[in-house]
Amino acid sequence: MTQTIVETGTRSAQSGFEAIGLRNLAALRWNDDEKTLFSLALERGEGVETATGNLAVETGKHTGRSATDKFIVRDSETENTVWWDNNQAMSEQHFDTLYEDFLSHAEGKQLFAQDLYGGADPAYRIGARIYLEFAWHALFIRHLLRRPDLSDIPGFAPDMTIINLPSFRADPDRHGCRSETVIAVNLKRGIVLIGGTEYAGETKKSVFGALNYFLPAKGVMPMHCSANLGNDDNSALFFGLSGTGKTTLSSDASRTLIGDDEHGWSDNGIFNFEGGCYAKTIRLSEEAEPEIYSTTQRWGSVLENVVIDPDTNLPDFDDGSLTENARVAYPMHYIPNASETGRAPHPTTVIMLTADASGVLPPIARMTPAQAMYHFLSGYTAKVAGTEKGVAGTQATFSTCFGAPFMPRHPSVYGNLLRDKIAQHGATCWLVNTGWTGGAYGIGSRMPIGATRTLLKGALDGSLNDVAMRVDENFGIEVPVSVPGVDDILLRPRDTWADKAAYDVAARDLVSKFIANFEKFEIHVDDNVRSAAPQAA
Repeated sequence: MTQTIVETGTRSAQSGFEAIGLRNLAALRWNDDEKTLFSLALERGEGVETATGNLAVETGKHTGRSATDKFIVRDSETENTVWWDNNQAMSEQHFDTLYEDFLSHAEGKQLFAQDLYGGADPAYRIGARIYLEFAWHALFIRHLLRRPDLSDIPGFAPDMTIINLPSFRADPDRHGCRSETVIAVNLKRGIVLIGGTEYAGETKKSVFGALNYFLPAKGVMPMHCSANLGNDDNSALFFGLSGTGKTTLSSDASRTLIGDDEHGWSDNGIFNFEGGCYAKTIRLSEEAEPEIYSTTQRWGSVLENVVIDPDTNLPDFDDGSLTENARVAYPMHYIPNASETGRAPHPTTVIMLTADASGVLPPIARMTPAQAMYHFLSGYTAKVAGTEKGVAGTQATFSTCFGAPFMPRHPSVYGNLLRDKIAQHGATCWLVNTGWTGGAYGIGSRMPIGATRTLLKGALDGSLNDVAMRVDENFGIEVPVSVPGVDDILLRPRDTWADKAAYDVAARDLVSKFIANFEKFEIHVDDNVRSAAPQAA
């Protein structure tokens, strides 16, 4: 893509920054390519180049999303459509004041603009015009979203505009927010303002959030999931929260990667929202995750909060001193078996991943559509010490739809869409536990990755459909009795525990947590889904 440098006030900028009120900029660089942005980031001291040609950056105090600082403007568009129990409201007046202060703060600065798409299916994609204060943020989002064809650029018409100014400091009293960090989303006007944080993931998730809001009205299911495709054109979805193996398990050399994080399911099939990946790197190894590791050896990948060895100038993926949430951002084509189109047929298999730290759930189980909706709305996993600040020991987590922070509408909207599409297209649904076996966290051990991959292969190729099943005594889901290549005892969680009475206590506790969590959804689902709940002893 040809680089264009636009100085403030020139004729070619009229349709862009002046249309949204940006003024008196020192300069605006429009759609710079990767090499230019990489060089500019180094020149501006935003990061350092590693021995493998990566751009290594640090994001300061914010090394993850600032969920408590995100707000949606409450207005005539959103009053009755946004799930306000899950989303913080900002008044139109506070947003207007914040917007004007953003425009004033941008004066005298050089900004970087990128015109990009969210969505590989032209029928459902949205155009995002993104103004950024950092060159490395522009490189990051250019990796992560989808780039228009050259022929699209002259007539690019954005559906949403994002302004990201990390140096901006919000005033809670003046702007109706919580702290000096703010992510303000105006869905009616199609504007997102991000200030006070250098964490690049906020920009990516702003596009995801917009798609999550607009697509359901078009009958499209937006999903926080990864997806891949087999040689037989059988595609699969992998839902899961952070730490469950969503990226790792979908990056399979024997299957084509559609995407690792965000997808839509329309009448045309499934499609990736993105054009790149944003993978965790903590304890990343070439042996365990060769496809992802290889991207860290490629020029231009962005290493975010990865410790760089001062002697070798190489990344140290075992050092979590900056954060456990260290990541690498790279374009999709850095994965050798990645899809060029980002699209695939309707899925034949739906995988829901959980990392159960209680050691109760089986390593794999087949679910009915009603059970799948129940577990989708529940969104269960467990956080363990070291994966997130403030977490000691283990903590059961229920994040509805496996992505509550990104869900502007009520979960029942997404749950009903998923149930209907599973039924319409006959997808087989599986619950896969990548957590603990033989005891809870601290006593048992992590589920063997080899066993998980063997079980997944059977689910994807259909061979598990032919094995004998038993009904799990706690959750009513169907568990294989025996699978070649997997120790039979792993398929019977209670038998892996030395203390069977302790297992029974842990099982009752987990069941009670599921039941308590689902109470808020009961009025929004039918009898079939309610009956899919685990039964308290």
